[in-house]
Amino acid sequence: MRLDGFGLLVEDMGKMIRFYRDVLGFEIKEEEKTSNVYLVKDGTLFLLYGRKDFEKMTNRRYEYIKGLNGHFEMALYVDTFEEVDEAYKKAVENGAISVLEPELEPWGQRTCYIADPEGNLIEIGSWNKPYEEKDLTEG
Repeated sequence: MRLDGFGLLVEDMGKMIRFYRDVLGFEIKEEEKTSNVYLVKDGTLFLLYGRKDFEKMTNRRYEYIKGLNGHFEMALYVDTFEEVDEAYKKAVENGAISVLEPELEPWGQRTCYIADPEGNLIEIGSWNKPYEEKDLTEG
């Protein structure tokens, strides 16, 4: 099997589309008024499913946590420490919930956490080097 993408079950489709598209820069492939929305970020498929539509399709009811939740996090990378601060500020000014302001961690990464309008955690971090070089070990 190959990883094709990630899906997120959402309550307010329009609000979530606008957040991921306008604040975090995801590319949208459909209109806002559909029940399954395909977004793409750096070649990775990111799906938004309407909760009620998914329940109808699977003929099941699900429980959803209100507010901030710790079920998973999505990690986004920027090339410099300054970009962490800029991305955090822009996101919070545009509707993200602040979870952890940018800080330099003991392991050398500058990171911060925000949450989308429905409480899903998003990390924005950097090792202060380009994405292509971040996992290279120094010898």
